[in-house]
Amino acid sequence: MMLEAYHERLKPRNISIIHHNGKKTLDDYVADLTKTPSLYLFDEGGEELTSREFAALVKKWNISNQDTALAIGPVDGWQQYTGSTGKTISLSKLTFPHELASVILAEQVYRATEINKGTKYHRD
Repeated sequence: MMLEAYHERLKPRNISIIHHNGKKTLDDYVADLTKTPSLYLFDEGGEELTSREFAALVKKWNISNQDTALAIGPVDGWQQYTGSTGKTISLSKLTFPHELASVILAEQVYRATEINKGTKYHRD
């Protein structure tokens, strides 16, 4: 429910949320992801960013005319796939179930767009 709420908030900003439904194998899923020109993998071992740093990254994506994919790591992480991209980000040092991590990531993308618009949604 919350993921759908953020999906609706992001839709007017040309940001879509595509949830991996588990019908594809992980290898097929990764093969589809790596076709995206700009891919960011979310994994607990990735770089940690503040919300403002993440907003700056989102701003770069908006300026670029390339599609950007954000993928939350599989159960065993992205280690075997990191050779295909050097762009790995951590949502937290904590471990979350995929459903919760998806909502956290969607909220952070929304927050980043609000920071970039200069609204009062984010408070330092």
